[in-house]
Amino acid sequence: MLDTDIRLEWFVSFLAVIDTGSFVAAAESTRRSQPRVSQHVAALEREIGQPLFDRKKRPVRLTEAGAALAVQARNVLQALEEAESAMAPWRGGALGMVALGSYPSVSAAFVPDLLRDLADSEPDIRVVLSERATLELDDALISGDVDLYLRPMLPRPVSESVTCLPLWREPLVVVHAEDHPLDLVPDPVPLHEVAVHPIVSIGRLDAPETSEFETYQVFRDQGLVIEPVQATNQPQTLVSLVARGIGVGVTNWLAAKTADTTGVRVRTLAGAPERGVAVCWDSTRPLNPAARIVLKEISERAVPEGTIRIPNKSAARKHVPLPR
Repeated sequence: MLDTDIRLEWFVSFLAVIDTGSFVAAAESTRRSQPRVSQHVAALEREIGQPLFDRKKRPVRLTEAGAALAVQARNVLQALEEAESAMAPWRGGALGMVALGSYPSVSAAFVPDLLRDLADSEPDIRVVLSERATLELDDALISGDVDLYLRPMLPRPVSESVTCLPLWREPLVVVHAEDHPLDLVPDPVPLHEVAVHPIVSIGRLDAPETSEFETYQVFRDQGLVIEPVQATNQPQTLVSLVARGIGVGVTNWLAAKTADTTGVRVRTLAGAPERGVAVCWDSTRPLNPAARIVLKEISERAVPEGTIRIPNKSAARKHVPLPR
């Protein structure tokens, strides 16, 4: 029989094993040791008097008792989060804090005006900016390090719980050094003319998900295969590598716009390939009132110059109305 002395952290560890498929992965996602996670699940099993997992299966599988408890455990934790959210407006005169994730080009082209306007209109909200690479932002959301984050719509988030609201689309551009052979190619520059040169791309060379970025997809769509000589998530680094003759850069418009492009040319690509950008959150975690205000502001404000707003009826990973 479960009593009121049961610890919420047991539920957290228990649900983490379900969501990740193993005790080891659950330990990583909750930032606990694997023995600690095992102890929490064992404590729950003692209280229930039944095994919650069939440990002979790989990945581990829930027993019938475990499946029944999982539903209630999620309800308990969600109720606790909703209670916390309801109390936020009364905490120390401040509406709340929001951890906002972003990646470099959007941090430079969109976030500063957003933060300035929020400081004027919502002085009781404190926004903490967390700037990371796109793939790192996905992990930050799932781990709870950020409440909301801005990211390219490709590659798609791995977790099904991530909900994305499309914001804008922007052109992909080619960046090459002055006096480069591409100078002789008229605008817009065909992709096959770019593909014959060493490529500097966005992302990380050692991350398999990098190949899912739009810069790779547009080449694949035309039957072209590229093997970048270097990749970076920093716009200025990409431009500097191009200026030093490392290769030809293919990146998004905002990345080129926010960098010092001295010594290089930024040019349009034939076929007008684009990148989509969205704001995302975890649909399994209630947003506190402050985060909902920030999300609404992001969704309604003007998009950066040189980009095109995506109508809200368009869908990304999963599109639902803004949380209330």
